[in-house]
Amino acid sequence: MEQLTAEFGGAGQVGTGVGPVLEKFDSVSRIAVLRGGGLGDLIFAIPAMAALKAAYPDATLTLLGSPIHKSLLAAVKGPVDEVCILPFAEGVRPGDEDPEALEAFFADMRSRNFDLAVQVHGGGRYSNPFLLRLGARHTVGTRTPDAASLERTVPYLYYQHEPLRAVEVAGFAGAFPLDLEARLEPLTKFRGACDGTDDDGGQPLVVIHPGATDPRRRWPVGQFAELAAACGADGCRVVLVGDKSEQELAERIAEQAASAAVTSVAGALDMAELVSLLAEAAVVVGNDSGPRHLAQALGVPTVGIFWAGNIINAGALGRSLHRIHASWVTTCPSCGIDVTQVGWTAPRCVHNDSIVAGVPVRDVYEDVRSLMATAAVRQGA
Repeated sequence: MEQLTAEFGGAGQVGTGVGPVLEKFDSVSRIAVLRGGGLGDLIFAIPAMAALKAAYPDATLTLLGSPIHKSLLAAVKGPVDEVCILPFAEGVRPGDEDPEALEAFFADMRSRNFDLAVQVHGGGRYSNPFLLRLGARHTVGTRTPDAASLERTVPYLYYQHEPLRAVEVAGFAGAFPLDLEARLEPLTKFRGACDGTDDDGGQPLVVIHPGATDPRRRWPVGQFAELAAACGADGCRVVLVGDKSEQELAERIAEQAASAAVTSVAGALDMAELVSLLAEAAVVVGNDSGPRHLAQALGVPTVGIFWAGNIINAGALGRSLHRIHASWVTTCPSCGIDVTQVGWTAPRCVHNDSIVAGVPVRDVYEDVRSLMATAAVRQGA
């Protein structure tokens, strides 16, 4: 097996951030950053893009991302100047590949004459060859032993905090870190029209997102319903959010909560409305999912329900405004397969049993109350 080492591309180290910060590249006016995936994937890359923008302030930064990324970045202030939607391509954006569409995309990208292309999309098996087809003068990214080399590469080992991994890659491009986690600000203010209430009467708002891309990361419906009902009984306004695929899930929780204080707007909000609703919340509760990561980036207190392994990759770093509840399950509840072996090449059984079901409602509820009290103190200061 090839030994996995960092590749400096002949550059010297000029400082230290998350890892070595290498010499900047000369004459960089156009930067491309490759990051596909969902909402959380984009948020994990925001600190790296902010660092690149600060290191090369005269350069335009183009994100090669997904449609949901474009929607979010149109609703917030951030470091990206332009979003180009990725074509369907194996390991980069799931979907049926169209060779003509792929070639047209790469022809367009090559015509832009990128000076620097940065890959923060996984270990590089598919994303590094994709990045190389952009024709940029310089390339930087992560790499597993079986991936193509770039000019400078950081070894890709699955268990690393994703925002810090991306910041480490930015350091190899000559960028010192500014933030260790994403900071975003909404462009518009929520007016309450989409949450089913015209006047909240000053009630604190608790937003709950019960979904997750991997169903094993979802807290069970009954536990979310119990939490929502308890928050409603405390005088909170509880709003469940999610996309259209999560609408039925949210409605089941609202029905089981059986409280007039609990409503669902899952599937009803566009991205700008979701951003501004989250920004108005006193606390956001969710699994390891995009909306919880987005709430954190907006500076909103959160309570997260995580499988322990995902905390390493995606957990909030601080605890004054963010609380995390960990499930220490290491095997599938149905078949006993080891679930700690993760990544593209790891075995995945067919079962979707929740591996976070053991997190008690009482503990999550106590943290919601604690953060509500913290929010009240901050507002009164």
